[in-house]
Amino acid sequence: MRIPLARKILLYFLLTLFAAVIFAPAVIAFLMSFMTNQEIFAGKLFPHSFSLENYAKLFERFPIMHYLTNSLIVSLLIMAGQLILSSLAAYAFTFLEFKGRDVIFFLFIATMMIPFEASIIPNFQTIRNLGLLDTYAGMALPFFATAFGTFLLRQHFKQIPKELKEASEIAGMGDFKFFLTVALPMAKTSLVTLGLYAFLTSWNMYLWPLLATTDETVRTVQIGLRQLQSQEQVNEWGMIMAGAVIVVLPTLILLFLGQKRLQRGLTEGAFK
Repeated sequence: MRIPLARKILLYFLLTLFAAVIFAPAVIAFLMSFMTNQEIFAGKLFPHSFSLENYAKLFERFPIMHYLTNSLIVSLLIMAGQLILSSLAAYAFTFLEFKGRDVIFFLFIATMMIPFEASIIPNFQTIRNLGLLDTYAGMALPFFATAFGTFLLRQHFKQIPKELKEASEIAGMGDFKFFLTVALPMAKTSLVTLGLYAFLTSWNMYLWPLLATTDETVRTVQIGLRQLQSQEQVNEWGMIMAGAVIVVLPTLILLFLGQKRLQRGLTEGAFK
């Protein structure tokens, strides 16, 4: 059924309006990163000239690259941990027969309803008892097991015909070989989706890295950006916005590059 032209125009107008409202803070921050303090305090909307002075001062006065490296390491650790553990758990819940499998799976999925804030204190005590405070492992370990990733990959593994698994058993192929050579290649879209999702969420974490670290050498860029704002207060807003632009740039690049695959993976995982 064709949508009437008036409704289509109204729909696109509303979508454009909402997109502009949502994206406006990022655009303002980007423009402010090129402004001088005088232009910012004067309330100008556009810089007189697009100068990189704020970015140069940021790299000179603040160890932004060190914080970015820490965030990259933690995000990659969480992404790798979630991909490995979620894929193994999803395979077990799909292809391995054991008593209480479905009950355990539903209990595991039910943990998605528990907010992370409710588990912060137990996680902190566990990491402290293991001696992992102020370490990359301590920041990444609580996020390795994810019910969402297991559910997403299980939905994809369920589409693999059982006859294919039975044929592999007749041919003498073990579970681990079938997992590596058949299950994972067929779930490539969901794996990429989970990897992107894990990286983006871990890159933007603030509360847990703040609690799990006191050493500046291992703190992530989100904490570093907050410290920059505290140190500079209201004197260098252009430099603070330059830092915000640099921090958000990797996530924007990943979203633009993987938007279609991320959307396809989430849709397939939800409706399969």
